Amino acid sequence: MAKTSSVEKNNRRRKLVDRYAAKRKALKDTIMDQSKPIEERFRAQLKLAALPRNSAKVRIRNRCEVTGRPRAFYRKLKMSRVALRELGNNGLIPGLVKSSW
Repeated sequence: MAKTSSVEKNNRRRKLVDRYAAKRKALKDTIMDQSKPIEERFRAQLKLAALPRNSAKVRIRNRCEVTGRPRAFYRKLKMSRVALRELGNNGLIPGLVKSSW
C-alpha cells in the first residue's frame, strides 16, 4: 500500500491539471503560432511559466486505484500487476483465469 500523502498529492495534481488545462492550451497555441509577432509569443511564454508547475499533465503519476502503487501499472485496468493478480486469484475479475502447469 502506498503512502496516503503520495496518493493525495497526485490527486491534487489531477485537480490542478483540470483547472488549468484550457488556459495552458490557449497559451501553447499562441506560442506555437508562427504568424504572431515574437513579442506576443514571448509574453505568452512568460505567462505559461508563471502557472503552477503541478498544473502540467506530465507531472501526474499513474497509480493503481486499489493500492496506490506507482509501478507496474496497467492503463487499461487502472491497477497494478500485484492488485490484478490478487483480485484474479480471488475470482473478483470476470474472465481472468490464473494459469498453472
